[in-house]
Amino acid sequence: MWQDIKMLNAISGALLGLAALALLASGVWWLAQRPMFTLKTIRIEAAGKSELRRVNPLIIRASALPRIKGNFFTANLDTVRTAFESVPWVRKAAVQREWPNTLIVTIEEHQPLATWDDDGRLLSVYGDLFTANLDEAEEDGELLRMSGPKGSEKDVTARLADFRSWFAPLKLSPVEVELSTRYAWTVKLNNGMTVELGREQNKSTLKDRVARLVQIYPQLLSRLQNRIESVDMRYPNGLALKASGMSSGLGSKKK
Repeated sequence: MWQDIKMLNAISGALLGLAALALLASGVWWLAQRPMFTLKTIRIEAAGKSELRRVNPLIIRASALPRIKGNFFTANLDTVRTAFESVPWVRKAAVQREWPNTLIVTIEEHQPLATWDDDGRLLSVYGDLFTANLDEAEEDGELLRMSGPKGSEKDVTARLADFRSWFAPLKLSPVEVELSTRYAWTVKLNNGMTVELGREQNKSTLKDRVARLVQIYPQLLSRLQNRIESVDMRYPNGLALKASGMSSGLGSKKK
């Protein structure tokens, strides 16, 4: 009998506990639905110490804000983040709540580096492809032109930094970088000269070929002035060049 009483007491206690939890949950739900928690402000800030230059507030109002549902407690922050990352020029968005009715959205903008292929897409300084207005992208100057096989965007972006460093002794810099479907590299410099560097056979192939050009370029320039149109560095011990009015090859068969 005493065991039955103890069991009944345990069951009664459990039921009371569940009732208390249900009451508490109901109270929390009721409180969460109060008008004071209705979202009244969505504050947009730039990441770090930068300023937002290209993210358009009108587009945010038209495309991002209508996708935000719920109040301070119930709004899904991942959904909010995704909504803002769908806006042109937004690279990343981070969202946090601010008591009692505000969301803070921190935005990192894309930094344009180049046009990619001929399909209208842009390439950022981080090697990300994105779509945006070209005129806006070129407000600070004309972009580079870069291209390569699908999935090579970050490799081409990283290689650009090498080319800039390697050609710096000549006071020349790349304006176009192409990686062909055969993974051969071609660079056009800001003096109009195109340099064929070929495929990367080992870690030093490209660097060594540029170094040979850097060494001989002053002599070529003194003889041909600014008439050099292209230089082919795919020869193991020489080069071939094309200048306005002439072409020549020096060295063994190219690879």
